[in-house]
Amino acid sequence: MNFDLQRNVSLKRFNTFGVEALARHFVRIDSMAQLAELRAHPLWSEGPRLIIGGGSNLLLTRDFEGLVVQIAITGRDLARVEDSDWVVQAGAGENWDSFVRWTLASGWPGLENLALIPGSVGAAPIQNIGAYGVELKDRFDALEGMDVETGQVVTLNKEQCRFGYRDSIFKGDLKSRIVITGIRFRLPKNWQAVLDYGDIRSELTQRHLTQPSAQDVADIVTAIRRAKLPDPAVIGNAGSFFKNPVVLAEQHSLLKTHHPGLVSYSQPDGGFKLAAAWLIDQCGWKGRSLDGRAAVHDRQALVLVNRGGASGADILALAHAVQDNVRQRFEVELEPEPVIV
Repeated sequence: MNFDLQRNVSLKRFNTFGVEALARHFVRIDSMAQLAELRAHPLWSEGPRLIIGGGSNLLLTRDFEGLVVQIAITGRDLARVEDSDWVVQAGAGENWDSFVRWTLASGWPGLENLALIPGSVGAAPIQNIGAYGVELKDRFDALEGMDVETGQVVTLNKEQCRFGYRDSIFKGDLKSRIVITGIRFRLPKNWQAVLDYGDIRSELTQRHLTQPSAQDVADIVTAIRRAKLPDPAVIGNAGSFFKNPVVLAEQHSLLKTHHPGLVSYSQPDGGFKLAAAWLIDQCGWKGRSLDGRAAVHDRQALVLVNRGGASGADILALAHAVQDNVRQRFEVELEPEPVIV
């Protein structure tokens, strides 16, 4: 057996909320060969399985009475050079922010708006991560993974991944079926900075930058995120806990009539994306807690935090209370971003 199968392992260091939970069985996978061998092991089919990466989009509400598999496949390099793009690749276990910074240091811009997003490369396509005007799908080429039902190695292109807002086929038809092991990205040679967000514009003005480099943009995004979002190494959290809800134009017009300060953004399909943080803040949740352990962050209402000693159930109870208030006041449903187990 070319992998270390462990029993009764604490998952506290494998989730950025820092909640305590035990895995009955735990294994770290460093290669496709190990994954293939694990799939042939009796434990693979005996009970439930949970595939994890960096644990930055995960809320554990209980012990896991099955097999937890951490995908830790590393490696990053330039796959090929095309007329208009550099195609770079990374193992699913690579740290996302470290990968972004490596591409910039190598002279391959394009991912700078996604700097400092926590988690692993392999988790990025599942929810089509995005920030400050750029989504993963905008830079995506293809991914490689294993179909755990057949054991076959598969390659999926952008169309096959069916990316949407914080969504992909891996949350739908292929949920729990494909284990992502590596990803390729297309980074444009004819690079243009994406600077459409107000926070970025304000920082550019303060820094007296009129033609920022990709590294400048990454530095600005990093500064904005650090000012707004708590560091999981300091206080447990999973970043934005709720998606920004999208509503039809008719509902948006009605909401705007009753709530003139509503923060929203028009969408190409005619709908409107609402700022979930504004909705939560209007309900008075910023900085509040139900029990003193799990709380809404005092600077960013979209973030739920573990002040210390919170269980996953505590955090989930807080999330439900926030959802209930927003539903009652605005008739809008907030959908959690993290995987809740």
